[in-house]
Amino acid sequence: MILHHRLDGPEDAPVLVLGPSLGTSTELWAPQMAALSARYRVLRYDLPGHGEAPPPERGFTVEDLAGALADVLDARGVGRAAYAGVSLGGAVGQAFALLAPERLASLVLVCTSPRFGGPEGWHERAALVRREGTGPLAATAPGRWFTPGFGGAGPYTDMLRATDPDGYAACCDALALFDATARLPEIAAPTLVIAGAGDPATPVEGHADRLAAGIPGARLTVLDGASHLAGVERPAAVTEAITTHLDRTWKETAG
Repeated sequence: MILHHRLDGPEDAPVLVLGPSLGTSTELWAPQMAALSARYRVLRYDLPGHGEAPPPERGFTVEDLAGALADVLDARGVGRAAYAGVSLGGAVGQAFALLAPERLASLVLVCTSPRFGGPEGWHERAALVRREGTGPLAATAPGRWFTPGFGGAGPYTDMLRATDPDGYAACCDALALFDATARLPEIAAPTLVIAGAGDPATPVEGHADRLAAGIPGARLTVLDGASHLAGVERPAAVTEAITTHLDRTWKETAG
């Protein structure tokens, strides 16, 4: 598997990888890019069948995505990087932290979970998308992704509508299998968990708090006025939380 990706920012800056959520593309991180790419060499990737990435040729796991990310870093000559990921992108970050701990300088987990519920719901969603496409999900996505009254959902639901059904369904099947709960204590990277107080997809209780409690030394930041795509609704707050965490932890780990 080859992950479609792009690089922005100074070539000699530390590398920061940004992982997207299910149904979005590299543009999910657009609200943060001006600030992050001024300080870091930012590597954004698309999930299979999302954004500019081709549909997958076969099924895959979250761990396969983490391995594909390691391959991208190898191809780019990057030995060590920081990582921030949203939802499924956060799951990839956890898997990468367990796969290659020596390569992860710092970790930010945004609106994500060590386990995204039982597999049945994910398999049902995958079957729906394979049968009817992503349109039915895009119609209801604003209620899952944003707080009531948020007026900027259009570009993000458009990302979902444009997602290849096979790629989206394969990601659902990967999420059905993902469960890092028992291995959270093995994550050694300095970790910040960011949660949206109004997130119905990965609520603080049972998801963000489980990450923060399970990963040694992890910190939890809960943002009011934010749902699942917290970086879109509270862009400045998410950017500040990420940069503050990276400034602190990269200095600590550099020594």
